Amino acid sequence: MTDRPPRRRIPEATVARLPVYLRSLLELADGPAATISSERLAELAGVNAAKVRKDLSYLGSYGTRGVGYDVEYLLFQMSRELGLTQDWPVVIVGVGNLGQALANYRGFADRGFPVGALVDADPAKVGERVGDLVIESIDDLPAVVARLGTTIGLIATPAAVAQEVADELVAAGVRSILNFAPAVVTVPPDVSLRKVDLAVELQILSFYQRRRTAGLAAAVEASARGDGNGAAPGSSGVPTIPAEASE
Repeated sequence: MTDRPPRRRIPEATVARLPVYLRSLLELADGPAATISSERLAELAGVNAAKVRKDLSYLGSYGTRGVGYDVEYLLFQMSRELGLTQDWPVVIVGVGNLGQALANYRGFADRGFPVGALVDADPAKVGERVGDLVIESIDDLPAVVARLGTTIGLIATPAAVAQEVADELVAAGVRSILNFAPAVVTVPPDVSLRKVDLAVELQILSFYQRRRTAGLAAAVEASARGDGNGAAPGSSGVPTIPAEASE
């Protein structure tokens, strides 16, 4: 009996695109399409077809020439690879405006990430109810994590205490953390950390908005001078976001 070859490591960029592919396939799952081409999936996901085929090859799926990929099988493969064949309870630390909004978002549970607990350091908040959950004390975090089992920690605190909260989550046994606080935190190598900084995303959009506005203003000025459309041949005069910015 020969040993099976080791599984190929899936690059982080591919992992980041798998949820986008999954969402696109779920939108098709209730429709008549049993198969999907790499070109169609690329169109739905906003990438090129070659990248789709490369990404899916890491799952061991290569499609059939002239037919495409089986939608149900792709859904199974991606769900399995992303760990979505089971629920992963989430504990939210920090129950201010953002924490409450996240706690009330039903989309988490629909996608396999039920909010299992709310934790806060403010004694005045402990015992308050948010939806079906009662806010618990940060001092009880180890017991909360033990009760939920394998869980994902979500930091929704002010920036000043984000690192302290990350340390407490790690000490309680949490190995996956999503940080919404506008602060850089560090965790041990065996802990997965993702960051969502809404202000940074808005600043990036502001950068491209400024360039777009400047481009339009330059085009109008050039047109007023009688220089044609004020853009280089083959250009619309409106800058677009380069592909590498989204990879």
